[in-house]
Amino acid sequence: MPADAPAQHQQIPSLDELLAGAHVVRLPMRVKFRGIMEREALLLQGPLGWGEFCPFPEYGDAESSRWLSAAIEAGWYGFPEPLRDIIPVNATVPAVGAGRVPEILARFGRVDAVKVKVAEHGQTLADDAARVTAVRAALPDAAIRVDANGGWDVRQAVEALTMLAGVGLEYAEQPVPDIAGLAEVRRQLSAAGTPVLIAADESVRKEDDPLKVARAGAADLIVVKVAPLGGVRRALDIVARAGLPAVVSSALDTSVGIRAGLALAAALPELPYACGLGTVSLLAADVIRDPLVADDGAIRLRDVAADAGLLEQHAAPPGRRDWWLDRLRRVHAVLALGG
Repeated sequence: MPADAPAQHQQIPSLDELLAGAHVVRLPMRVKFRGIMEREALLLQGPLGWGEFCPFPEYGDAESSRWLSAAIEAGWYGFPEPLRDIIPVNATVPAVGAGRVPEILARFGRVDAVKVKVAEHGQTLADDAARVTAVRAALPDAAIRVDANGGWDVRQAVEALTMLAGVGLEYAEQPVPDIAGLAEVRRQLSAAGTPVLIAADESVRKEDDPLKVARAGAADLIVVKVAPLGGVRRALDIVARAGLPAVVSSALDTSVGIRAGLALAAALPELPYACGLGTVSLLAADVIRDPLVADDGAIRLRDVAADAGLLEQHAAPPGRRDWWLDRLRRVHAVLALGG
């Protein structure tokens, strides 16, 4: 099948074919992110390259089937033709204490945009404000966006974004969990003249209909991630139909997964915002010798291949390998049934 074939018409490789090229790794992280200090992933070697299957453990098989579709697209069908080969990326600052912000930023080199995690469980708005303020102090001219991962309710979100707007925010990503809440936060901020755009992330990829966000007027822009949306081609289709500016982001991927995100960013007709694809810098190890990390605020598009020595060095323990292979079998069955 040609590389520009629609993803929905791709034939699924057999389970045996996937298992023949499957490798499970466990990679240490530099800082805690999403509550974890190690990232596990299942890598698949296909005839056209490598794909990555790494839905977080709490995701069910139906939701995880989109991640497998994306991995199959990468390894078996390839990516659409790129429109650009230099992808601007932001730095990512986890929910660390303000004192650690310079250390985190130093790993990214020169950047023009920073995403700051906020609304972490067990932390306060004062913690968030101190972290964002520390980023602004370190990078006076950078675009700063905050990501709450749906951690606030409407009242908390309006209070927090009103306060943080004083630091200067490019946008706020998923301040509340649901679409109705996003629309209300956006309405209240607009009515108060608070200049903070609203970006939808989880509300795009977890909804049965990702376009509900656009129809509800709940966001100014959308965050798209290749794996949760089922591949580059499906993500491109969603962006086109939503009619909103898009930011390409990652799901704490290895360089293999980041390559798919870069393919999406490279194929979008417009790329108005720096992408959240610099997260390999949060990992203490990777599966390729020359990781896809930012240089001077951008990543150059290039193909990658997992290194046999690194796959062996970071192989997951036998019990975790079995867990991932069992998951692969179940999720492949979901795909085979049209899921």
